[in-house]
Amino acid sequence: MSQTTNTILMIRPVNFRMNEETAVNNYFQEDLNLKNAEINAKAQKEFDDFVAKLRAVGVQVIVEEDVASQDTPDSIFPNNWVSFHENGDVGLYPMFAENRRRERREDVLLRLEKEGFRIENIIDYTSAEDENIFLEGTGSLLLDRVNAKAYCALSARADESLFIEFCEDFEYTPVVFTANQTVDGKRLPIYHTNVMMCLAEKFSVICLDTIDDKKERKNVIKHLKTDGKAIIDISETQMHHFAGNMLQVKGHNNQRYLVMSKAAHDSLTPKQVADIEKFCPILSSSLETIETCGGGSARCMMAEVFLPKA
Repeated sequence: MSQTTNTILMIRPVNFRMNEETAVNNYFQEDLNLKNAEINAKAQKEFDDFVAKLRAVGVQVIVEEDVASQDTPDSIFPNNWVSFHENGDVGLYPMFAENRRRERREDVLLRLEKEGFRIENIIDYTSAEDENIFLEGTGSLLLDRVNAKAYCALSARADESLFIEFCEDFEYTPVVFTANQTVDGKRLPIYHTNVMMCLAEKFSVICLDTIDDKKERKNVIKHLKTDGKAIIDISETQMHHFAGNMLQVKGHNNQRYLVMSKAAHDSLTPKQVADIEKFCPILSSSLETIETCGGGSARCMMAEVFLPKA
């Protein structure tokens, strides 16, 4: 079992814009006051530059174009609707925003099979949408694949009962908590676990200040330490620059990289950078338009492919 992969699925946007349906509880989104076509063009450039950087260090990036007729502004974040596992399992997830449900595409799975991967079994949770119950893939779930633990910050997009069901199906130990951010003076749930926490092989980047309940915070720390992970704590301000939204991947010769946006990288202190670089180099790319309008960053754009080869 491996925590990192060298293969990433990414969806190139054709209708990227600020999604009005997700803005209700994604407090990271902001309106740029640009025409949608201009926003999409900027997002495409950021996407293409990011893919080029990943490929330059040897990450295998499978790029699928979004389908224009579907009108899916958030399709650039595929990790919310699908997850891929080493035993050939694929998870399909229920999405909070109705216009995001159209992102789920069978042809994307067929593309992976064409690329030589084997899909054994599809575990489909999407019927939970009928009951307004959601669990948005590896946005809501942080998977420690080696230690078989799943971390989940509960929110409107991460239902506890469905999370427990996922853990039973995939044989993960659940680590449940609530993570909050301050919005207009109120503490409100952070929409996705993966904006406040990143799990790499030997370390975790996490905003502990968002876990207001001291018992829950202690429990998360205990699990990370028990599994031998160094903890690199970030501030809420850094989290708002997407410093929690990072992913460790493998490139040439199994070299690990911690992938993040330029904004995330720029927000880190020299000590935090040094602490990360003890484990692996940082790879960053400017994702300003995607972050501002989409309210997601580098990690959200990458669906990790762990499937076995056919």
